[in-house]
Amino acid sequence: MKVTTRRMLIGILTGILLIMLVFLGANIYLDVKADQASEGSNGSDTGIKIGFSLGTLKEERWIKDRDILMAMVRELGADIIVQNANNDDEDQLKQVRYLLDQNIDVLIIVPNDLQRAAAAVQMAQKEGVKVISYDRLVLKSNVDLYISFDNEKVGELMARHLLEAVPEGNYLIINGAKTDNNTRLVKEGYSKVLNSKIESGDIKIIAEEWADDWLIERAFRITDVLLQQRTKIDAILAGNDGLAGGAIRALAEYRLAGKTKVVGQDADLAASQRIVEGSQLMTVYKPIDQLARATAELAIKLAKGEKLDISTTIFDGKYDIPYYFLEPIAVDKDNIDETIIKDGFHRRDEVYRNLKNE
Repeated sequence: MKVTTRRMLIGILTGILLIMLVFLGANIYLDVKADQASEGSNGSDTGIKIGFSLGTLKEERWIKDRDILMAMVRELGADIIVQNANNDDEDQLKQVRYLLDQNIDVLIIVPNDLQRAAAAVQMAQKEGVKVISYDRLVLKSNVDLYISFDNEKVGELMARHLLEAVPEGNYLIINGAKTDNNTRLVKEGYSKVLNSKIESGDIKIIAEEWADDWLIERAFRITDVLLQQRTKIDAILAGNDGLAGGAIRALAEYRLAGKTKVVGQDADLAASQRIVEGSQLMTVYKPIDQLARATAELAIKLAKGEKLDISTTIFDGKYDIPYYFLEPIAVDKDNIDETIIKDGFHRRDEVYRNLKNE
């Protein structure tokens, strides 16, 4: 009798378990279908589809650009497909081909190489797709729009801050990649400020180097080699905050971090922390949310065939193309709270994380 009762109980429990599994499976199925429906309808109010091709995501700032631009485009009712080439020219070309196969209306491209990306632009143009060169200019390609910050001004701001702190002495310059047109523009900017001081002999450029693919290790090695040779370095102008960080890491090994003045650009979190801690003099802050919003709005205008009403142009080596630019902002320890932190670019607790008394 007991055996029979036990079997009945097991049968009942098994039945209940099967009913629960069926019910649970149905709910999972419904949840998955709901998620799929949500993804499929994400931001397609306008029917506009935008492709975003990034040359790299290795630097912190490009991750911010990607995330903010995606959010802005969707907020404005359009779809966006993102591809990252990881510093590979051939991959970027293939990825642009893929984006075009998705029937995009506008291509936004951050070129890995300022010249080789022209082939990607030509592919888009052949299919009647409008092209925006985002923050990095594709040369000799006649894109529909170049949007960026004033990169000459970036170079000027970095040089002025260095001159105020170090009006005389040995300067090391570590430029970014030669394949990035912004490197040339930044160089033009700092040269305007420094040339007279170089000619007078107040400033001596002990070395001027370039970092392929903006590699941080390259900045470290350049600085380290000079220090090994007992070369006195009073100031370092670095092409971006990543390179500044590499140089400062080398300085730290010789107990020179904070003594040798270093500047960069992009307002990376690590750079912002170094500024309040005293090992980096300044950075150039570029409000990416403003750039991304303007890009999203202008991309949708292009997709609709509307005029952009942009009178400023820039020469791409062959064509004068419409140029929309925003103003960069110099940031040091005196105004970091009123700029980077106030704008929500970084949180105060993140920036001051390593300072015990803040």
